[in-house]
Amino acid sequence: MTKKISFSFLVAIGFMLFALFFGAGNLIFPVMLGQSSGTNFWSANAGFVVTGVGLPLLGVLAFGVSGKSDLQSLASRVHPIFGLVFTMALYLSIGPLFAIPRTGSVSYEIALKPYLSENTGFLPLLIFTIIFFGVTCFFSLNSAKIVDIVGKILTPILLIVIAILIIAGFINPIGQYQAPIEAYTERAFFKGFQEGYLTMDTLAAFVFGIIIINAIKDKGVTTKKQTMIVCTQAALIASALLAIIYTSLTYIGASSVEGIGHLENGGAVLTAVSNHYFGSFGGPILGIIVLGACLTTSIGLITACSSYFHKLFPTISYKMFAVVLSIFSMIFANVGLMKLISISVPVLTAIYPLAIALIFLTFLHSFFKGRQEVYLGTMLMTFIISLFDGLSAAGLNIKVIDDLFSAILPGYEVGLGWIGSAIIGGVLGYVISLLRKKINPYSAQLD
Repeated sequence: MTKKISFSFLVAIGFMLFALFFGAGNLIFPVMLGQSSGTNFWSANAGFVVTGVGLPLLGVLAFGVSGKSDLQSLASRVHPIFGLVFTMALYLSIGPLFAIPRTGSVSYEIALKPYLSENTGFLPLLIFTIIFFGVTCFFSLNSAKIVDIVGKILTPILLIVIAILIIAGFINPIGQYQAPIEAYTERAFFKGFQEGYLTMDTLAAFVFGIIIINAIKDKGVTTKKQTMIVCTQAALIASALLAIIYTSLTYIGASSVEGIGHLENGGAVLTAVSNHYFGSFGGPILGIIVLGACLTTSIGLITACSSYFHKLFPTISYKMFAVVLSIFSMIFANVGLMKLISISVPVLTAIYPLAIALIFLTFLHSFFKGRQEVYLGTMLMTFIISLFDGLSAAGLNIKVIDDLFSAILPGYEVGLGWIGSAIIGGVLGYVISLLRKKINPYSAQLD
């Protein structure tokens, strides 16, 4: 029996998913993308939307398609060891190493730093992050529902404030588009595609997808078909909001350079733009809203990561993990926003293609009948290329390897050589599985 789902619940789920995704990076990276890409911002934004909106949408839907209950069981289709290592790497990336510390760094950059003198040293950031992650830890320990409560109140307010800023930016642009910086003069789409990795939303989609699917099931939906329909509709609502906001913020960033110049990071750009349009009120209003948005995301991620690691190591309590992860996040946040971003780029460049490949394998699972060899071949070949992409992003270029891959892999020079490699690996895996099937007709397939 199909359960009727109200439109209000559908919108609420869509807004909840948007609130989960919309955190620190979703504000700062689009405006910085616009500043950097200048006259090529439309092309750069298109690439950014693919990885910042399209892939997270597919990541959420992948769970509904797979029927799995968590990421580790889904990734274990490749191999149990891969499932464990990949899941841990993903949770650490969206957790205490990058995403959670970034919520504190961005909050500081927008809510407090503009009101401090130039040479304040490390102390203000340290004090701010101790308070920020202390509050995060408190709510993570005492009220998991605070994410929902704050999200439902904060999301509409945040959308209103961003909408006002966007309308002001379209009606009265700060200036004319300027020439793009060197990285965006050619192949701006592909550069924007890689910049979309920094939102980490495709990685987070593996975690948030579980939350959405469970929320739909809790409403009484029992059939896989209806679960997928409701999940798709909610994900489309969240994706539409993200795409509109990303494109608008990219436009504002592109038109801001003539008036405010090229600034160090997206937090500084967003603050300068707000002050330009709203004067002395712009900064405080934006700071409060960003602080609330980042705090909500921080609480949600601490809660999700603590739950996973407690499940992995049941002898250590959830509360202990919440405290430890909050402390580690506070420490990492103090390296500063720019340093945090520069450290995360090589890691994300290496693991993002694996996440994308796993998403597409999930959708194609029934097509190749869940043959493990296809999973193994695809992920192995993807990892080989993405590993060297990550090393290149870290400045550790191996010229012989780069020259070889550039010659044989289309798109390698723009960071997409792993796509062809993944296809080759999948095809080889399929052929090997057919040969093994002939040798052993009773070999098992993955569920």
